[in-house]
Amino acid sequence: MGQRLRENALCASFAAAGCAAMAWLGLYGFAWNDYEVESKPAFDALTHGHLLTFLRLAPAYGGSLVERAPFALLPELWGGGALAVYRAVAVPCLLAGALLGVWLAARMRTSGGSTFARAVTVALCAANPLTLSALELGHPEELLGACLCVGAVLLACRPSRGWRVTVGAGALLGLAIANKEWALLAAGPVLLAVASHARPSRRRRSTLVCLTTAGAAATLVLAPLLLASSGSFLASARAVSVAPGALFQPWQLWWFFGSHGRLMHAQFGIPLHGYRTGPAWAGAISHPLIVLVGLGLAGILWLVRRRSGHVVSERDALLALALALLLRCVLDTWDIGYYMLPCLLALLAWEVSGASARPPILTLTLVVLPWFVLQEISVHGASPDTQAALFLAWALPLASWLCLRLFLPGRARLAAGGRRDDGARAQETTVSAFGRLVSTS
Repeated sequence: MGQRLRENALCASFAAAGCAAMAWLGLYGFAWNDYEVESKPAFDALTHGHLLTFLRLAPAYGGSLVERAPFALLPELWGGGALAVYRAVAVPCLLAGALLGVWLAARMRTSGGSTFARAVTVALCAANPLTLSALELGHPEELLGACLCVGAVLLACRPSRGWRVTVGAGALLGLAIANKEWALLAAGPVLLAVASHARPSRRRRSTLVCLTTAGAAATLVLAPLLLASSGSFLASARAVSVAPGALFQPWQLWWFFGSHGRLMHAQFGIPLHGYRTGPAWAGAISHPLIVLVGLGLAGILWLVRRRSGHVVSERDALLALALALLLRCVLDTWDIGYYMLPCLLALLAWEVSGASARPPILTLTLVVLPWFVLQEISVHGASPDTQAALFLAWALPLASWLCLRLFLPGRARLAAGGRRDDGARAQETTVSAFGRLVSTS
C-alpha cells in the first residue's frame, strides 16, 4: 500500500492542482446559472435542518443532491454561507475526476505508457473546458456521473478480485443512475463486461449480483425522495424523460426539422435570434430513443461477439459506453456543451486502455471540437443553423467511425489507412536464446 501511494503521489498532486484550477475558474458564484434555480432551495433547506423540505424541493436529479448532501453540511464547521455550500457540493464531483485520472495513470504505468501520456490523461480527467462549462452552468454532477460510469466498467472487467469487484461495479452503476438518469446507458456495457469476464459457470450469477447491487444502490438513494415528495419527484422525473419540443438547442440531429417562427427566449427572458421551434414529435421520441439506442448497442455487441466466439473485452465495453454517450448528445434535443463530458471520459479510458505509449490524441481532439463549436462559435455570432451544421459535420462521422471500430474493427483500420490485421501479416515470434524477433511468413 505504501509503495502504491508513493508511485501515485505525483499524479495525485497534479490532479489536485487541476481540481483547484477548475474550482477557482468555475465556482466563482451561482448567480444566473441552474444551481440557483434548481438546487439552491433544497440545499438551503438542508443546511437549516429541514430534511423533509430538502427532499421535497429536490429537482429531477435529486439523487445527486442526496449523494452530495454530506458535503453541503461541511461549511457549517467554519460558518460558511450559501457560496461555501455551492462550492462544497462540487468538491466530490471534482475529486471523482481526479481519482479517475490517477487510476487511469496507474494502469498506464503498468502497461508502459509514457510520462507525457499519463500527464495528459490526468489533466483531461481533472481539468478540461467541458468540466469548466459544467461548473459554470451549475451542473458538476455531470462529471460525477461520468466518473461513476467509467469506473463501473473498469471494475466489471477485473474478475480476478472475486465477488467484491462485481458488487463494486454494481454499486457504482447504481449510484450513477441515481445521480442522473442518462447513466442507464452504462448498464449494458457494465453487465456485458461482468458476464464476459466471469467464469462460464458463474456468468448468470455474476450478472444477477451486479444488477441486484445496482438496483439496491439506486433504490437506497432515491427511496427517501420518493417517500418524502408525495409523488412530485416522480412527476418531475417523468417530465424530464420527455424533452419539450418548443425550444431546443442547435447541437443535435433534429435541429433542421424545426421551423423558424416567433422569437424564442431563454431563461430570464434572453432573446434567441435565429433559433428554431422544435416539432413536438422530436421532444416525444428524443429521450426514449436514446435509451433504446443504448440498449440496442449492447445487444448487438453481445450477438456479434457471441457469433464470432469472442468475449466482450474491456476496450469493447468502454468503446460501447463512449458510443452510447456520444449518440446521447446527437439525439438529445437539449444538448449543450457539457453533455459531451461523459463521452469524453469514456473515450479517454478506451484510448489509454491499450498498450500504446502515445498520448490520447483522439480525446484531445474531442475536447477542442465541442468546446470550440458549441461555445466559442456561438459567442462570436455564428447563426444557430451554422452551429448545427458544424456540430453534425464532426459528430456523425465520429459516431460512424466508433461503430465501425466496435463492430467491424478490421474495416475501421482499413478506413483509417492502416493495414488489415489478419493471418496474412507476418508472425513475430520471440526466440529467447537470441533475444530478438524472428519474422516468419
